[in-house]
Amino acid sequence: MKYVVYLLLVLAVASMVFNATRLDFSNLLVGNSQIALISIAAALCVTVLMVIMIISYKIQEKQKDL
Repeated sequence: MKYVVYLLLVLAVASMVFNATRLDFSNLLVGNSQIALISIAAALCVTVLMVIMIISYKIQEKQKDL
């Protein structure tokens, strides 16, 4: 399960990078740029959630050692 979390984290970061190349900074909220901006926000949410999962796994491992 730990590898799935890391894989999702890498895919989310790759998605953010890919969608950042699609942004048109003169018209951020129009057309494909709007879709890319929403996708970057969604990938950022996934990144935060996966980091929380990684931290919770580390806490769980430390509690098992006690």
